[in-house]
Amino acid sequence: MNKFLRLVSLVACAIASLTSCKKKDDSPAPASPARPGVGQEFTFDGKKAVIRYNGDTAIILEGNLETMTLDSTKKYLLRGQVFVRDGKTLTIPSGTVIFGEKRTKGLLVIDRGGKIMCMGTASRPVVFTSAQEEGERDKGDWGGIVVLGRARTNQSDPSIEGVSPAVVFGGTNDNDNSGVIRYTRIEYAGIELSPNNETNSLTLGGVGAGTTIEYVQATFGGDDHFEWFGGNVNCKYLVSFGAWDDDFDADFGYSGKVQFGLAIREPFTADQSGSNPFECDNNAAGDSTLPQTQAVFSNITVLGPRDNTGRDISANYANTIHIRRNAAVSILNSVFVGMAGSINVEGTNTLGNYDTTNSPKAILAYNHVVFMQRQRPTDASASNPTFFSNNGQAAFLTRGLGNTMDTVRSTGRPNSQNDGVFPNMTGLGINQDLLWGGKGKDGYVSNPNFAVASGSMASGANFTNARVVGKVGDAFFSKVTYRGAFGATDWTDNWTEFRPLNKKY
Repeated sequence: MNKFLRLVSLVACAIASLTSCKKKDDSPAPASPARPGVGQEFTFDGKKAVIRYNGDTAIILEGNLETMTLDSTKKYLLRGQVFVRDGKTLTIPSGTVIFGEKRTKGLLVIDRGGKIMCMGTASRPVVFTSAQEEGERDKGDWGGIVVLGRARTNQSDPSIEGVSPAVVFGGTNDNDNSGVIRYTRIEYAGIELSPNNETNSLTLGGVGAGTTIEYVQATFGGDDHFEWFGGNVNCKYLVSFGAWDDDFDADFGYSGKVQFGLAIREPFTADQSGSNPFECDNNAAGDSTLPQTQAVFSNITVLGPRDNTGRDISANYANTIHIRRNAAVSILNSVFVGMAGSINVEGTNTLGNYDTTNSPKAILAYNHVVFMQRQRPTDASASNPTFFSNNGQAAFLTRGLGNTMDTVRSTGRPNSQNDGVFPNMTGLGINQDLLWGGKGKDGYVSNPNFAVASGSMASGANFTNARVVGKVGDAFFSKVTYRGAFGATDWTDNWTEFRPLNKKY
């Protein structure tokens, strides 16, 4: 037994000796793959991605998308024209952030038969914004969102502006459903590619009444903020903040309804084509082709660029309301403050839509306008101020119903108001600080409160008069007592953003 143990011990020592004689492996461990640099593309979770300027990863969306649901814990980048085609659905959960690439003019197009399910909430809105760095974002950084449907237009197979090759929209199904856009912000979108060929923050072409659009903010767009080309989709709770061109633009036979809209104009820039809170046409020819542009807007608040008559504003501001080319758009229960331009109803055929019957094609009713113009007693126009142009006065006062106005000119206390100072804003119920005035490009109130709890705007709305009930009497319209977009509750709270320039996303 002792011999056996000695033998085992000798064998073990020999093995240990041999092992100790082997050369030690000092070669380094394999290096981890190098992290891509800013702007470099790589594969992330099986998808094409890119590193953003701040080191974050953004998954690239490009070309024709398959049916897919995004992940709110990840960031996304729209590269070039991105399409959701017929039969496909793009679902975007609350809290998702999607960037539009400037270099490729990122643009999201929901084609006829495609659907977008943009499901933001008040506490977690969906955000579409510029891919540029904080402090470098600007109007027109990316293309915006285009939704196309199969509802009627007054054009034959029209193609939507700003998309190439051409994409046709419209059809015969007024109940067409293109999905849902709810609690969503669209920032720095919309590009003028050439005259009369541009994308907007939100473009709606032939979108039907089965579609839901509510609680949407368009901010610092490079053209119009909300533009409807035909269709009859209904919308509620829209915010237009710092538009380049028009806030609300209706064309090609749009006949939907819009209630509760806010437009805030900054004084510095406006489009050379002439910027208006409202611009409405039947079509480019101004003919009587049906369906006629017969949209109905109620409870809109427009806070214009001028907070006093001394405020310099862009010379490209045009009208407060511009209705032309045989459009028959109704605007009711709304308030316009701080606009320098006139109410312009252009063309005898357009005026003809505003009759005094109980069933007018169109009506301007129960609105209040505060005109702010820079006219001196020595001006030739001082005795004939341009509060109205073309047939505006006839449509607003003679053929309108319940409309009221204040005029402020620097001519020495017109309408018993102080020279160059707004009428009693407290009396209206509007906080004058909510007008942009001299706050600077990124100086607007960071957490504004638009609620109107008192003042003349807290009452005066009408949904039941015989001449308006056919426009605003149906179940879509909330029968509120106040004029303008707000009563005692500020529905912009939590989900909107009024200083996005340096916002970290």
